[in-house]
Amino acid sequence: MTEPLTRRTPGTPCWVSLMVHGLAATEQFYAALFGWEYVPGPQQLGPYVRAVLDGKEVAGIGELPRDRYLPTAWTTYLATDDAGRTAEAIRSCGGTVAVGPLEAGDAARVAICSDPGGAIFGIWQAAGHTGTQLSGAAGTPVWNELLTQETSTVGKFYASVFGHEVEQEVSADLDYLTLRLAGRPVASAHGVGRALPRDRGAHWMTYFEVADPDAAAQQITTLGGRVLQAPQEGPAGRMAVVADPEGAVFTILRSAR
Repeated sequence: MTEPLTRRTPGTPCWVSLMVHGLAATEQFYAALFGWEYVPGPQQLGPYVRAVLDGKEVAGIGELPRDRYLPTAWTTYLATDDAGRTAEAIRSCGGTVAVGPLEAGDAARVAICSDPGGAIFGIWQAAGHTGTQLSGAAGTPVWNELLTQETSTVGKFYASVFGHEVEQEVSADLDYLTLRLAGRPVASAHGVGRALPRDRGAHWMTYFEVADPDAAAQQITTLGGRVLQAPQEGPAGRMAVVADPEGAVFTILRSAR
């Protein structure tokens, strides 16, 4: 069942956004994969569109300046009621604020930050736009997971900044924790040690719902993307790790119901 989403509790993932070098080609890729349509978004930092499903905005895609040869990656935004105060807390707890806080049109006040492990994320203080407006449908973000070297330090960071309750998985061979708010799971963190990709480092992973991960993985290859981890069953459902034609990595998932 799909449902519209309204104000988010601070610390809840509320938006995902992608910055790319070729906006038109990227729009076509995700339109073919997820059925997204697009409406104009804030243009202060360059061309930007919001992806729409059933009239509801679900994600953002922007175009990098031509002289900025940065790797493309999906960015997870966490909700806040006060971007300025949260930015100060991020700095005081060992994180970095790289951009902002600044106004994203009339939608939100945002900042781009990184945690002590180096993973980039955003903060989102809603104004006229509360973030992703649809959940549960194919083509919508359904989960966000932090892949990092070890979870102890970053778990304390997110708990201190956002008030997350940290539930640690007790296992000799698994470094995993769940971030909760008011008892409800909102995100997770997985410490992978030396298995962390050298070319990416610590990063937040966006999971998108799909009806059939096997068919979607095959379609991604046809559309010019890559399958990095073939579809397999996991605790959350059947999933695959993939990359779009510009190399932005994400996970497709058919949630276990």
